[in-house]
Amino acid sequence: MKKVLIIGAGGVSNVVVHKCAALPEVFGEIILASRTKSKCDKIAQDVKQRLNVEIKTEALDADNVAETVALIKKHEVDLVLNVALPYQDLAIMDACLETKVDYLDTANYEPKDEAKFEYKWQWAYQDKFKDANIMALLGSGFDPGVTNMYCAYAQKHLFDEIHYVDIVDCNGGDHGKAFATNFNPEINIREITARGRYWENGEWKSTDPLSVKQDFDFPGVGTRKMYLMYHEEMESLCQNIKGLKRIRFWMTFGEEYLTHLRVIQNLGLDRIDEVDYKGQKVVPLEFLKCMLPDPGSLAENYTGKTSIGCVIEGIKDGKKVRKFIYNICDHAETYKEVGSQAVSYTTGVPAMIGAKMILTGHWKQAGVFNMEQLDPDLFMEDLNKYGLPWQVEEWSSSVE
Repeated sequence: MKKVLIIGAGGVSNVVVHKCAALPEVFGEIILASRTKSKCDKIAQDVKQRLNVEIKTEALDADNVAETVALIKKHEVDLVLNVALPYQDLAIMDACLETKVDYLDTANYEPKDEAKFEYKWQWAYQDKFKDANIMALLGSGFDPGVTNMYCAYAQKHLFDEIHYVDIVDCNGGDHGKAFATNFNPEINIREITARGRYWENGEWKSTDPLSVKQDFDFPGVGTRKMYLMYHEEMESLCQNIKGLKRIRFWMTFGEEYLTHLRVIQNLGLDRIDEVDYKGQKVVPLEFLKCMLPDPGSLAENYTGKTSIGCVIEGIKDGKKVRKFIYNICDHAETYKEVGSQAVSYTTGVPAMIGAKMILTGHWKQAGVFNMEQLDPDLFMEDLNKYGLPWQVEEWSSSVE
């Protein structure tokens, strides 16, 4: 019987736990751990009511390697599924190394004191994980994750050469709040306010934050304005997709959201350095996080859909081809199924599938891997089976 330790108790974790619990033949025992045990207990109670599956819960400070090691040993788990904050990735990987247990996450490491995320810190673990004969699967969410698999599937089945990839991400939903983020506000705001970057002809090029934009007609949602950003999956895809000439990432934002974001920046509330307030050290962005709605609380009244995919251009049988591979996900439907909104759902389902690939031995290899380095076929089949069906279309217009 396979055992999995899931670390983190936010919106994504709620989806992961529900989806794992629905597959007892793969996930024989589930342990859910977080700094705040009451959040784990709430998820476990909901899973018990919906699926009649028992979830064990534990309190855990995932920054403390020794604590995580002790918990892994206590429950003799086969895999650690990390859906905690990206700041904690390396500490959890260290615990997996010490206990020789496989590791999976959905977002790459980011230092808490610097708004900069990249894979170099986790890639540096390659030899250690290989020598320990254990696997680390990085970025098994949607983007990164499913978008990497779309590219791997396209490379294997749809193209002889891939030249251009544009990852396009639209949340066309409405949660009814004046301003809220769909996942952890700290990570979300740090990501959006960073400089844009894209890879072209073997080098990285940068732009001012949200300065490059264009309209795009998203299936299931309609035309929305999307903005060029930096996103982590490009860092590995530009190395692993053969013949690639350019890769970019785009995300949509409404005008009201951007107005609030400008006010936050103008007031300095996006700062991640400490300020002194009446003798107390306060990080403005951490304070702002406390004032904003919990992303998990948005789910109940969320309406509309997400539409996320990859516009891929290249050559097949000597001819130029352009394909769009995408998924549409409905906020109301995901809330009905697992009590979460679609942004959490689109990340949580691929995390479960990635864990399933490892635990069943389909992806069992030693070392550190990004998603597109692995065979995409069964993963793509499981997306259709477990709630994220995808479409492939001939696409008439290129992304400018």
